Amino acid sequence: MKQVDFENGNIPMNILQTAFPMFVAQVINLLYSIVDRIYIGRIPGEGTSALGGIGLCFPIITMIAAFTNLYGSGGAPLCAMARGRGDEKRAEFIMNTSFRLEVLTGLILIVIGQLLAVPILRAFGASDGSLVYALPYLRIYLCGTVFSMIATGMNPFINAQGFSQIGMISVTIGAVSNIILDPIFIFVFGMGIRGAAIATVISQALSAAFVVNFLLDRSRPEGPGRYPGRLPEAILTLHIAPNDFLPDPKTSLDIAGLGASAFVMQFTNSLVTIVCNNVLMSTGGEIYVSVMTILSSLRQVLEVPALALVEGASPVMSYNYGARHPDRVRRSILIMTLAEGIYTLMGWLLVEHFPSMFLGVFTGDAELITRALPALHLYFRAFVFMSLQHCGQSTFKALGKKKRTIFFSLFRKVIIVVPLTIMLPHMFGLGVYGVFIAEPISNVIGGSASFVTMLLTILPELKGMECADDARE
Repeated sequence: MKQVDFENGNIPMNILQTAFPMFVAQVINLLYSIVDRIYIGRIPGEGTSALGGIGLCFPIITMIAAFTNLYGSGGAPLCAMARGRGDEKRAEFIMNTSFRLEVLTGLILIVIGQLLAVPILRAFGASDGSLVYALPYLRIYLCGTVFSMIATGMNPFINAQGFSQIGMISVTIGAVSNIILDPIFIFVFGMGIRGAAIATVISQALSAAFVVNFLLDRSRPEGPGRYPGRLPEAILTLHIAPNDFLPDPKTSLDIAGLGASAFVMQFTNSLVTIVCNNVLMSTGGEIYVSVMTILSSLRQVLEVPALALVEGASPVMSYNYGARHPDRVRRSILIMTLAEGIYTLMGWLLVEHFPSMFLGVFTGDAELITRALPALHLYFRAFVFMSLQHCGQSTFKALGKKKRTIFFSLFRKVIIVVPLTIMLPHMFGLGVYGVFIAEPISNVIGGSASFVTMLLTILPELKGMECADDARE
């Protein structure tokens, strides 16, 4: 398992070496939730209703992911930039601070979630019928919050050290466990939706255990290196001292400041889901909440390669920005943009021409598929513009431009999607389909604005860095 050389390696190969394991990891990670939905959708007699109940839990699950990314996505670029400057001690301190924040926040979220589960689900649009499915799933899922946050939140730090294959293995352990345990708990043990949640928690715990084991400081005198028949040893390690577990305030603010963009993005995704579920419940009924559950699940599946590309380019850009290699940063942006643009175009064409095949993965309910078909075509109409949003946001985050990353996260979701989701169903006779049209409109406007701003601000800065370095020489 060779470590990626961010400073001297070939740029396309660097991105590929980082992106491919991350792609595999994200595909497998997505199976945590997707496999749940596929199995739950096929529970005899109650699959469609149970699927809608799970959809009501999405905002809470997304909020947990938001806090996870606040520290993981915020700390990893700072860690990579410190490594680029040659400051390994600072990089390790940033990673340890992020770990402490993940654990402490996870414990707090468990307590709050368990105490307020019912009123939160009610606020998100749960009826008495859907609460029967949503509440037991959520209560069990919350028990694994710390495991989930460690497994997902610490993976970027493994990638920032150049060990993307290790990150892939950590996710694979959890997801394969989930795929195996899901049918056992749901159907063999007859636990239904509760079984799906139990399987997920166990799987997250296994993944978290692997991540912590890899990053733990073993104080070996030989130092980092390769051992016969063993995984490579981490360059940056965790130092877990029970008497000194409070995170450093200043470093925590730096991490949260940069991670705020990822937090806002996830949090606003949760807000959009809440608004969508409420509007769909009032304009179309519970079946359209199930439709949105399927479409959002499909979008997550299709976004995986795209997100892997930008996440693969991120540590390459962060490291070389810290090392003052502007040309390598510029080439990373170009390769990332071209690759994701081509992929999102191909993804849209597949969905447009084979919609029933994609919908059939999630449900066998003929009525649900009939309702979902027109919504799917509307929802994915401007999918290719997501590449512009991803590339602009990823570049800002990788280079530590926190204000711009936060603004464009808010701009697309809060300023565009939420108002359109509320207004469009009551305009032009669109009805329930107005909810699904809001997504492509936001992709075009938000994606274009983010990408153009990135070009107009980042490229001149890189040119200035290049000129300054040439002048010093």
